[in-house]
Amino acid sequence: MESDALFSLGQPAGAPPAPAGSVGVDGFTAVGEDSPLPVRMRPRSIDELVGQDHLLAPGAPLRQLVSATAPMSVILWGPPGSGKTTIAHLVARATDRRFVAMSALTAGVKDVRAVIDTARRQRRSGGPQTVLFIDEVHRFSKTQQDSLLAAVEDRTVTLLAATTENPYFSVISPLLSRCVLLTLQPLDDAAVRGLLRRAVADERGLGGALTLETEAEDHLVRLAGGDVRKALTALEAAAASATALGAGRIDLATAEQAVDVAAVRYDRAGDAHYDVTSAFIKSMRGSDVDAALHWLARMLVAGEDARFIARRLVIFASEDVGMADPTALSVATAAAHAVEYVGLPEVQLNLAQAVIHLATAPKSNSATTAIGAAIADVRAGRGGPVPRGLRDAHYAGAKGLGHGTGYRYPHDDQRGVVTQQYAPDDLAGTDYYRPSQHGAERSVATRLPLLRRIVRGLPAPAPAPASAPAASAEVPVRVGSGPVGNGRRQTDTGGAEAAREGGSDAAGEGHQ
Repeated sequence: MESDALFSLGQPAGAPPAPAGSVGVDGFTAVGEDSPLPVRMRPRSIDELVGQDHLLAPGAPLRQLVSATAPMSVILWGPPGSGKTTIAHLVARATDRRFVAMSALTAGVKDVRAVIDTARRQRRSGGPQTVLFIDEVHRFSKTQQDSLLAAVEDRTVTLLAATTENPYFSVISPLLSRCVLLTLQPLDDAAVRGLLRRAVADERGLGGALTLETEAEDHLVRLAGGDVRKALTALEAAAASATALGAGRIDLATAEQAVDVAAVRYDRAGDAHYDVTSAFIKSMRGSDVDAALHWLARMLVAGEDARFIARRLVIFASEDVGMADPTALSVATAAAHAVEYVGLPEVQLNLAQAVIHLATAPKSNSATTAIGAAIADVRAGRGGPVPRGLRDAHYAGAKGLGHGTGYRYPHDDQRGVVTQQYAPDDLAGTDYYRPSQHGAERSVATRLPLLRRIVRGLPAPAPAPASAPAASAEVPVRVGSGPVGNGRRQTDTGGAEAAREGGSDAAGEGHQ
């Protein structure tokens, strides 16, 4: 037999059937009676393919690929057990094209170039077209992917690549642009259930030797999580247990004993990582503590780095909770410290506590929007020189330049706040921070207008109608927890508003 790349090619015509474990006529390992159940149950034709109806319509790219009606290169992107390798088998069997299979786990540039060189020689001599199947293509380096470009461009080879990771992240753009991207979906429960029943009845599977009870079937479907390979592997394990016990059926107890861990689809460096993280953050933002705990659990069970989770909590504490609950940042930071100090598995308790706190806390994105608006102004060129009174006056000669001249020291005022321009001239009077009325930020929203009025030297609001008796009361201005002095006092409406905005030690009102 001729050997090419990592897998030998098929048996010559008329040769006897290959024994189990040898190379079959399609370039893959031949299927034998002792082959795993998922291998034995692979579809023999495209019509047996289940779960990818969006790709199986007449004239769809997948049918064209299998039937070779159009020599297009294709990247198959989908989760484990969705049928990528099965489609490669169908392509290998469907036509007289020369089929070469390799895995990116073990192949290198030398292997790729050897296939391309052989394909080019055969093409020039009028031989069959070559289909090159590369499994786990995302594991190829940029250089290895680059080595495919010219051959795919001039169709020296028809590339069929499979990946479980988002190709927009893991496949170089030039190669991606030369291929048709087909997205395979996880199989739904109905499709997995149908394949389980087929495997129980089909001669390639259990051949009807055992029956699968409904409760056991439901359990296996749940375990699969849309991965048909996982479902069939679990069925095979359950069947072996039932046979060993001398039972003629697979009941729930037998299925649970054989496999009792649900499949978790999660790749820490790929698409599922970002999707689950997004759902986690949005659940906390939406105050759905139960959903947030589910996504946390999924990340922990899948082996996500606890430090990554803790970083997201620290960010969330300021981005989405912020001033509505200033303690949220302390809780999140404490959880991040616990990750380093305690570690898994115990730290899952600390992370859960932080998630519960953040999800149930009042929410405010005022800090996020405030810094975003300020940065936008800076990037747009707004601003100007530092006001002279605010410049550093500590070095020799600074006073001669006028630095610090006119600066008013707030602590010299009994209120702890004075009228003074702190912003550059272009931005004087600009409001970036807009507090919400949520939680502890409500007290800040009450106090802030008074602070801005004093700092900017704005007049007190116009007097209220005479019907408001409290408006005439003379109330001393009080900002924060500073003492009430004998300095500036507000009367009429200004005094009443001062009591509302700055009195009663508004900063200490706590969570509301």
